[in-house]
Amino acid sequence: MASQTHFKRLETLVRGALAPPPGRRRIALALTFGVAVHLIFAAAVVAMIVAMYFGMSSSFGSVPYPYAIIANAFLVLQFPLVHSFLLTGPGMRLLVRLVPGPYAGTLSTTTYAVVASLQLLALFALWTPTGIVWWRAEGSALYIVAGAYTAAWGLLIKASWDAGAEVQSGALGWMSLMRNAKPEFPDMPTGGLFRIIRQPIYVAFALTLWTVPTWTPDQLALALALTLYCLVAPKLKERRFEARYGDRFRSYKRQVPYAFPTIGRNDKDD
Repeated sequence: MASQTHFKRLETLVRGALAPPPGRRRIALALTFGVAVHLIFAAAVVAMIVAMYFGMSSSFGSVPYPYAIIANAFLVLQFPLVHSFLLTGPGMRLLVRLVPGPYAGTLSTTTYAVVASLQLLALFALWTPTGIVWWRAEGSALYIVAGAYTAAWGLLIKASWDAGAEVQSGALGWMSLMRNAKPEFPDMPTGGLFRIIRQPIYVAFALTLWTVPTWTPDQLALALALTLYCLVAPKLKERRFEARYGDRFRSYKRQVPYAFPTIGRNDKDD
């Protein structure tokens, strides 16, 4: 049922975007943001997959050491700090101010996705490698580890779908603007992977950090820093969910474990 709901919601968005109400400036703005967000999002995802596959040993960054340590630390920290700030009240108001005109609110989710994608693209494309490689999988080990890495990305894609693909990809804002309608956010996610654990996106993202076939000091530093983010950020997210959904979220929280599935759990238990 959850999958059908997703498809139905996306179908409504796509149909509205393909047959928008009149308004040339509105449509042009929506299409501009749509093309931008999906191109930048795709570039960021490709950069992440490739850079981590090679253990952050190859990138475009060329800051000389020891200054590269500071530059890399900045790249790592800017993503979780800005990403989390933009989900706060002041951060959301800043997002609205980034786009002048009457459609800033409608485009806020798309703007958020653009900023997040640019942050990730900067992190993985501008990293300055140490040039040190500790271990690189070869032979059968490469197939096993690469398979685990692929599976981790598959879980991340599935978790993002279960949470609401239109929000995660930035499509909700610009497609809503095409329809000249207020964005309709997905309900609190409880289906798919969210039936097993409450934070599948963060768990899957952490798994992508630790299943790479090449290990370097760069990859270890990145994995440690972003895993810490994956442990802290969901706590802030759950505070927002509790404030938004109240008893409904508290009931869900009692029934579904945080990050590790419980084998043989009785859903009726508190």
